[in-house]
Amino acid sequence: MRLRGYDYRQSGAYFITVCAFRQACRFGEIRNGQAALNELGKVVQRCWLRIPELRASVELDSHVVMPNHLHGILVIRDDPARGDQGTHAGSRPGHVPDSLGAIVGQFKRAVTIESRTLARAPARPVWQRNYYDHVIRSEESLSRIRWYIQENPARWRDDSLYNE
Repeated sequence: MRLRGYDYRQSGAYFITVCAFRQACRFGEIRNGQAALNELGKVVQRCWLRIPELRASVELDSHVVMPNHLHGILVIRDDPARGDQGTHAGSRPGHVPDSLGAIVGQFKRAVTIESRTLARAPARPVWQRNYYDHVIRSEESLSRIRWYIQENPARWRDDSLYNE
């Protein structure tokens, strides 16, 4: 799924999709073309918005929590405090400090931990293993992806992840 040889610690914009376990609709529903989040969906939203508080080198762009997944744009900026950490040759992307995989993994763990405090805590895992990513390489692509994210609730029935 990842680009071979690409350093996912690089500064830049990344479009990610994180799916619920078995793509079950666990985060809410779509009503009148808008996402209506339930308790677990609100946890997902809170934890997503908390990412820049935990990682100073990360900014958030457009995002949406859908009934069974989250689409979002993460922007990793150069962080002088981080310094040059080398290429980590041979490391898996999700296990490289400050990489996109580490950021997404921390987000998923935070949601899982916080979900356990809910009155109706999930009996199954919250997340599907792994996540989807796309390296955003141009302003045109960034604009197209922002539009896709913003329109996703209104186009829910056309979404490849649509599930009743």
